[in-house]
Amino acid sequence: MTDTSENETPPAGPPWIQPDIQQKIEWRDGDVVVSVPLKSGTTWTMNIVHQLVTGGTSDFQDIYEEVPWIEFLGFPEQPHQDVVDRVSAMPANVRRAFKTHSPPPAVPFQAAGSGKDVKYVVVFRNPEEAFVSFWPFVNKHSDDWFGLWGMPREAMCRSDFPSFYSDVIDANGMQGAVFGFLAAWWPLRNEPNVMFLHYADMKKDHEGSVRKIADFIGEAPSEDQWANILEYTSFPWMKQNERKFEANTAGKVPILKSGAMMRQGEVGKAKADGMTSEISQHLREVGSQICPDADAVKWLYEGGKLPG
Repeated sequence: MTDTSENETPPAGPPWIQPDIQQKIEWRDGDVVVSVPLKSGTTWTMNIVHQLVTGGTSDFQDIYEEVPWIEFLGFPEQPHQDVVDRVSAMPANVRRAFKTHSPPPAVPFQAAGSGKDVKYVVVFRNPEEAFVSFWPFVNKHSDDWFGLWGMPREAMCRSDFPSFYSDVIDANGMQGAVFGFLAAWWPLRNEPNVMFLHYADMKKDHEGSVRKIADFIGEAPSEDQWANILEYTSFPWMKQNERKFEANTAGKVPILKSGAMMRQGEVGKAKADGMTSEISQHLREVGSQICPDADAVKWLYEGGKLPG
C-alpha cells in the first residue's frame, strides 16, 4: 500500500465523470441536489426525492431520466453542453432533482438567501461498507462500456477485494472520494439548506428518514401518497423493479450488467464482503489524514446524532 501522504491529492476518477460540468448549471428555486459519495445510498436517495416531489409514482423507466447525473458523460467526446442543455430543458413547472458524487466546490453551493433556493441532501456511509460495495459494482460494468471508453477491464476490475483496494483504490488515492467528500461538506453541515443523513440511520428507520427528507425539502404528501411513497422507496420494491435503477438510458451503450445497482445494502457486513483488518486500519489512517476532524470521521463510521 502507498504511503498515506500520497492520498492527500484529489482522487482520480473514471473519464465518464466530469465534475466541471456542474459549474455551468443554471439553478432554479426548488432544485434538490442529492450529493452522495460512491456506494453510499445514492440511488435510494435519488428515488426517495423523486417519489416525494411526484407524490409517489411507479410510472418511470429509468431514475436517471428523472434525476439526471449532472457530472456524467454518456460517451467519449460528448460535449458538456449536452448535459447543460438537457438540464435547462427540464420543464419549468416540475421540481428538479439531480445526482452528484461531488462535494463543494465541484458542485456549486448556493448558500441560503444568497441566490436560488437550492436544497442539498447529503448522505454518508461507513467507508468500509462503501468500498467493499464499490468492488463488485465496478466489476459489473459491461464490456461494452469499458470498450466504448477504450479502457481495459483490468484498469478497474479485480477478482478479490484486497487487490482491488491496493491496485485501484489506494493506487489512485480514491479514499478521497469518501473522506475528501466528508471534509468538504462538514463545515456546511449546519447550513439551513443542507441535510446530513447517514446510511445506517436510514436503514434503521426507513419511514422516519423519508419523512425527514420530505420536511427538509418542503414536500407534504397526502396520506394516500405516503402509502405509495413508502412502498416505492422500499428495498423489496426497488429490487423487484431493478431495471428502473440501472441507468439504462444514461450511456450510449449499456453501462452495467443486471444486478449491479441493487445489492443487499446491509449495514455492518464489510468483513463478510472482503474487508480485512489490515485494510480497515490503513483506510482509517489515510482517511484521518484527508479529514483530520476526529468527530467527523467518527460520525462517518458510526452515524447517529451529528456532533456540534
